[in-house]
Amino acid sequence: MGQAQSGETPARYSHEELSKQLADKFARKCFTPLELYSFRDVFNSLADHEHGIRYLKEDTIARFLEIPDALGVSAVLFQMVSCLGAFPFLEDAPAVLGLEQMIVVVTLLTERYRRVLAGGAADRRKLLFRSLAVYDRKLSDTRPTDVGSASGESGRKGADQDDGAALATSSPRGFAIDEPGDDDGDVGPDDDDDELVLAAFDSLGYVGAFRHGGLSTYHGAMIPADNWRKLIMLLLLAAPLGAQESLSSYSNRLSGEELDSLRSTAESVLASFLNVEQVPGIKFARFDRVIAASMPFMFNGLTPLFEHFLFSRNLDFHRHKDEEPRPTARPPELVQPLLEKTGSIMNASVLSQMSFFIPGSSLFRKLRLLYSGEEDGYSMGSFESKVFNWRAPTILLVSGTRLPDEAGYTHKGPASPFLASLPSLRFPPGNTSADRGETLTFGAYLSQPWKHTHRECFGAEDTILFQLRPIHDVFRASTVNKDYVSFTKPSASIQVGGISFGCPPPHPSQAYRRSNLISLGPVSLALEDGFEFGCFTHNYTSQGGAFQTSVSRRFDFQDRFEISSIED
Repeated sequence: MGQAQSGETPARYSHEELSKQLADKFARKCFTPLELYSFRDVFNSLADHEHGIRYLKEDTIARFLEIPDALGVSAVLFQMVSCLGAFPFLEDAPAVLGLEQMIVVVTLLTERYRRVLAGGAADRRKLLFRSLAVYDRKLSDTRPTDVGSASGESGRKGADQDDGAALATSSPRGFAIDEPGDDDGDVGPDDDDDELVLAAFDSLGYVGAFRHGGLSTYHGAMIPADNWRKLIMLLLLAAPLGAQESLSSYSNRLSGEELDSLRSTAESVLASFLNVEQVPGIKFARFDRVIAASMPFMFNGLTPLFEHFLFSRNLDFHRHKDEEPRPTARPPELVQPLLEKTGSIMNASVLSQMSFFIPGSSLFRKLRLLYSGEEDGYSMGSFESKVFNWRAPTILLVSGTRLPDEAGYTHKGPASPFLASLPSLRFPPGNTSADRGETLTFGAYLSQPWKHTHRECFGAEDTILFQLRPIHDVFRASTVNKDYVSFTKPSASIQVGGISFGCPPPHPSQAYRRSNLISLGPVSLALEDGFEFGCFTHNYTSQGGAFQTSVSRRFDFQDRFEISSIED
């Protein structure tokens, strides 16, 4: 007779035990010994003590990070931090923010997350959504509509269903807790227990739930619009932060016109997620889709903000072992202006907004105003003399007032040859919820030098066409159609010149064969040669344009506007 081997039952760990293991792994993978030493010192100096537990409170975190009261965002930030502190057991949130929880929080809110989340930015967006969302059946039953015109409903059929479809088709893998994304060369004995921790999570059914999509995680979840608005303002303010730089360095942006500009910019960013007049909050599919396509660098400012926990003021490597620490007066911080010179369009808030989709390292303290229509004159000749000799990347910004259907015409016909040359078919405007005479701001990022267009357009695949007001939107370049940018002056063979993005170049022709209509691309921006009028076209139903269509406004629209400012 043989005796059957007794199988060993795998150890079952409590949520608290697993969370401690995970925090320890995050600490070893993501922080240096000196950073951990500083982290503990900062935590101990800030923590409250109650019933043998050391923890951080909301006002303590807000005061330490110097979160401005004017933004009213402290409670929203603390909700996010308290939820992330419960990771991976988000259902246990809010967490008491002890040292282990704060290690997890700082890992997930800084670029260190790439070492522990296999899905990288996609997994992080899931976590951030969960940390900001609330659950309300009544609110979640409100059927959202895409941002834009009601008359464009046929063009965006099925847009609402996509919120559910995107969720249903989300990665079945979910969170892979211990697979480092950017952990080159980090292979050794410390990695031997990866499978042990994963097995422990799996034994509690956690990993398995996310590997099947984690649908229940997001059902009924929604980020309230007001909470998201406040956090957007904080992200705009924090966008230019450098290492060990404090938010108080930018206190000048929290009063007067600067604060008004910050609020206005936040409203434009918010509008890309929802129409606040129709829906009360943002669901996961739209949150995920818009950030991935239009704002991939939106949360970059959180890295230097939360890395303040890694720098202790008590560390002094020049002090002898037995010497008492001496308080030293910190010299006032001298902050270099974000812009060498502000323009009628470009300011600190617009710069922060652009850093959501253009790396801030290429923007902050790097831009120089080359051309301003107000100062240099509204003409292509003035633009050419100021911009064409610049060999580095440039950003063109144009702002104006939307023209209603009847505007731009007199009793004799079109008020401008440019308006007369536009195709008669006109899509509805991109946003009808506001005043018809609202301000529109468009722009383009161009990495190549400007030049005259003859037979082919110029530009590269990193060219970006974008809108900043009244809705934040980004249109990436196609890799197939290369009609990126054209600069064409009027001539005997070209009746209507100007600057265009996404339009086929005008070809010289004989007078009897000349067409009086501008060929507008599916996604394009065309500016009159006299910089008096402009036209932005978004033909969502068409394909093959030089720029990709919007991920937030999936319908046809066109905005014709009278130019008030143009800068480069």
